[in-house]
Amino acid sequence: MPPTTTSLPRRAARLSGALLAGALLLGGLTTVPAAAGTSATAATSAVRVNQVGYLPDGPKRATVVTTATQALGWQLRNASGTVVASGSTVPRGADAPSGQSTQVADFSSHRATGTGYVLTVDGSSSAPFDIRADLYDTLRSDSMAFFHHQRSGITIDASLVGSAHARPAGHLGVAPNKGDTAVPCQAGVCDYTRDVRGGWYDAGDHGKYVVNGGLSTWLVVNSFERAARAGKEAALGDSTLRVPERGNGVPDVLDEARWELDFLMRMQVPDGKPYAGMAFHKIHDAAWTGMPTRPEQDPQPRELHRPSTAATLNLAAAAAQCARVFRPYDSAYADRCLSAARRAWTAAQANPALYAPDSDSTGGGAYGDTRVTDEFYWAAAELYAATGESAYRDAVTSSSWHTSADAFSPYGFGWADTAALGRLVLATVPTGLPAADTARIRSSVTAAADGYLSRMAAQGYAVPVPADGYFWGSNGEVANDAVVMAVAGELTGDARYRAGALETMDYLLGRNALGMSYVTGYGETSAQNQHHRFWAHQLDASLPHPPAGSLAGGPNSGLQDPVAQERLRGCAPAACYVDHIDSYSTNEVAVNWNAPLAWLAAYAAERTSTGGEPPAAACAVTYAVDNVWSTGFTATVTVRNTGPTAVDGWQLAWSYAGGQSVTSAWNATVTQNGTAVSARDTGWNRTIAPGATVSFGVQGTHTGSTPSPTAFTLNASACA
Repeated sequence: MPPTTTSLPRRAARLSGALLAGALLLGGLTTVPAAAGTSATAATSAVRVNQVGYLPDGPKRATVVTTATQALGWQLRNASGTVVASGSTVPRGADAPSGQSTQVADFSSHRATGTGYVLTVDGSSSAPFDIRADLYDTLRSDSMAFFHHQRSGITIDASLVGSAHARPAGHLGVAPNKGDTAVPCQAGVCDYTRDVRGGWYDAGDHGKYVVNGGLSTWLVVNSFERAARAGKEAALGDSTLRVPERGNGVPDVLDEARWELDFLMRMQVPDGKPYAGMAFHKIHDAAWTGMPTRPEQDPQPRELHRPSTAATLNLAAAAAQCARVFRPYDSAYADRCLSAARRAWTAAQANPALYAPDSDSTGGGAYGDTRVTDEFYWAAAELYAATGESAYRDAVTSSSWHTSADAFSPYGFGWADTAALGRLVLATVPTGLPAADTARIRSSVTAAADGYLSRMAAQGYAVPVPADGYFWGSNGEVANDAVVMAVAGELTGDARYRAGALETMDYLLGRNALGMSYVTGYGETSAQNQHHRFWAHQLDASLPHPPAGSLAGGPNSGLQDPVAQERLRGCAPAACYVDHIDSYSTNEVAVNWNAPLAWLAAYAAERTSTGGEPPAAACAVTYAVDNVWSTGFTATVTVRNTGPTAVDGWQLAWSYAGGQSVTSAWNATVTQNGTAVSARDTGWNRTIAPGATVSFGVQGTHTGSTPSPTAFTLNASACA
């Protein structure tokens, strides 16, 4: 269930946290804490760490809560109690978001792997943690498995999720369910029914929302896109996740996304009806169901809600992305997605101001949004990336968001703020935009990431959100910011951005004002009672806790539920959280929060070195033709360094056999002499680390065919 106001900055309740002083601070409350076991004061140690651990080659920092003003000594002990590293903390003083006085211990130089490490500072010891390269492998799969658990319209089988979390299919028209195979509209909206089965339950309720579903699907698919650009897509490939489609030859992460994509397309108004091509905003119960209620036991009537421009553009963007990414695996499905995206775009242009009202919040969240120019920009970017067509290019370049300094908000992107998604598409997917335009877009990504890094450097807990950014779903905001930093690292090769992205994971997993992990099943002290109608063990002992890998919404200084209002009065913004099932404004789960967590977990799980014996060839090249039209084409060239040492400066050469002629390029300086083509780095991408890739694009003309080159050389050496 989302907040009932419109965009992320506007839904944030401003609450200044008073600074605490005097004694060792174990929580983040500025008044007397609530009863034990339910208050925000979950921490038992002043030394706050990532309770899962750290990567050997990543940053390793801890925050110490103390009123001491002088540097303190720290010691890192292994599982046997031996001191393996030591040093001094750096005093940071008052930290406004947490209301605490902090110091930071940095033990990044210790790279030895092991389990059961403990950091001790001034007599206080941290929770135990590991240092290992495979630290995030299970979180990568668990955080993505969240979406399978949230599926509607399919049996959640014990063989995939375990007996505790197994359940019958919900909302397939089987009593007492009254949906979702023939759902009517709200009164006055339409005079027909629609089969809108499937998709993901949005959060802790049984609603399904196109706006939030579109963003979440985009992030899930984008996680695979990014992994593919890095040459690490195998980790998200077929038979890597616990989904019923495993073994079908399609990457499992795309199978999971397809479950939601099918639902999104079912929500499109059919031809011949009013608002044809638009998307119904949402479908949910006519009234709120009680807690707990298993999906298959929901007796409420279900209703389709009036189409909206925002929902329609979410469909257009997600379906256009589908057309690009699914094509190598299922071209017919890619064509279906593209057709739906085109219809949605046309319908949105014809109905550019059909807004979902904030008042429509009975039985489900409103997801109201009266500014949709950012959704137009995002959808246009995806359609242009998918087709290369000038109409979509013109929609991109004429949008105010194309040059706006506000595309990346200080509060991050989200379901009501999507311009940043358009920028991320245009920064990473080769298009025919002028090189200078692409460079400017990429600079906007790195500038946003620099802003997040600056904010992290100024805070005791290294969080990328501002002090007034702890609103409904703040943990999703943190993870979304990490996505931007990771992409900035991809674009520049600058290790600072990877470090920043990894430190956001530290925050989510225990290095925070409360000293607890917000991800169920990860860390010594983790959230266990998220707001959910099936995972409701706190209310009914026969029901399960949330499955491992579920992210709680996180601190919300607005205190927008009765439990938070009662138990968190006077909380500092970063401590306005309670692990109670009825605190829906701080402790719900949602697809749009787990989506960036899954993206980030997959990114963090990737190894930065190939290891083992170096392969015979030092490079491998993939040449993919992206688009072909009557006289032209575009192609993406990806070079992977398969050798043991970094490539510092590169020149790739190949020959065209079909009479192709390059007319422009991006991310490389390309020249052609007859059939011979040479591409050089552009400076910012001159270094290719071992196991890493660099991609660039070319656009050219042809005389009837576009055969791909079969041989490449990198710095005069043959590639595989």
